[in-house]
Amino acid sequence: MDNNEIKQLITELSLEHKDIDDAINLMKEQAFIDELQIRRLKKRKLKLKDEIQQLESKLIPDIEA
Repeated sequence: MDNNEIKQLITELSLEHKDIDDAINLMKEQAFIDELQIRRLKKRKLKLKDEIQQLESKLIPDIEA
């Protein structure tokens, strides 16, 4: 996977992360709050954040000692 593909994937995952965040915020504003669904979304959001960080670390060149 080259750097351009990694950057594209980071962009897609970041967008999904933001969409989930927006969905959670909207759900919290509703009269009926589905705590289970919010918990699932938060887990997915955290997993996306971890994936994004792993991909970003691949973009950092290795430093030779």
